[in-house]
Amino acid sequence: MGDPAGVGPEVIARAWCDERIHGWCRPLVVGHPEMMHRAVKLIGADIDVVEISQPEDADPQPSLMPCLKSVADSALETPPCQTDARGGQAAYDALVAAARLALAGRVRAIVTAPLNKAALWQAGHEYPGHTELLAELCGVRDFAMMLYLAPDEQVRGPAGLGVIHVTLHTALRRVFDQLSSDAILTKIRLADAAMRGLKQAVPRIGVCALNPHAGEEGLFGDEERRLIAPAVELARREGIDADGPHPADTLLVRARAGEFDGVVAMYHDQGHIALKLLGFHRAVNITLGLPIVRTSVAHGTAFDLAWRGVADPSSMLEAVRVASLLAVGRVK
Repeated sequence: MGDPAGVGPEVIARAWCDERIHGWCRPLVVGHPEMMHRAVKLIGADIDVVEISQPEDADPQPSLMPCLKSVADSALETPPCQTDARGGQAAYDALVAAARLALAGRVRAIVTAPLNKAALWQAGHEYPGHTELLAELCGVRDFAMMLYLAPDEQVRGPAGLGVIHVTLHTALRRVFDQLSSDAILTKIRLADAAMRGLKQAVPRIGVCALNPHAGEEGLFGDEERRLIAPAVELARREGIDADGPHPADTLLVRARAGEFDGVVAMYHDQGHIALKLLGFHRAVNITLGLPIVRTSVAHGTAFDLAWRGVADPSSMLEAVRVASLLAVGRVK
């Protein structure tokens, strides 16, 4: 459900009204039934929210939303559109409950609505975001967040375009300290595995430079030849079709045209800005390296839009669609 102060409950309710979801999967909501009832009422939908005690009891229909209560009633007191510890705790509890269901094999995939990182910290859970929390819950060390766009008129590659980040939720001044050839190589491997599954063939992975003009032969920095190029070479020796480092501005243009299936960015905004400009409401966040399938909307809690009845469910719809495809792929 995400943070109840944000747009999460509303985008879930709006997505539920789209009958395509019920063809892709058998959905259920993990959160608080009363909060989902409020969201349904907000958009004026004819949906009954029914509390269930276990996922096996779910009988989802376009007019019937099973909700597994996993958060305390104090979540109902969370003021809308504000950072509040009760909202952070509710988002945490729902995420943990859903992840444990997936780890136990009781659900095939989880799709997360946004949480507010400040509210999460106020509740005592000092994680940078969903990705790091899920990695700890799943007991994995090699993981990454990938933003993904399915192919369309903007993204020409047959498998779409995935952008993975070597460093993620960290201060920009710390990026240089967190970069290493090993870290870059790990993300190249994850990008290759993810896009290989989506493409059903060997993908081409482009690797971004860190500095402008790829360092301009050392004039603007030496990370390209000291850290990034060695990682690309090691990946190629492993049989990965990796290429780089390339200046990020031109690399993303080439990737959009279909020359690359995946791009490894060195830091958060280097990848996020370009991909969201291509398709903000279609973008999906996929966590790589987990033993479970997890996708998410590619936007935040949007306190400026929350509980006004105007939230766009497009990213939630796409996240459910992609999660369903990934889940089927794992079963196969």
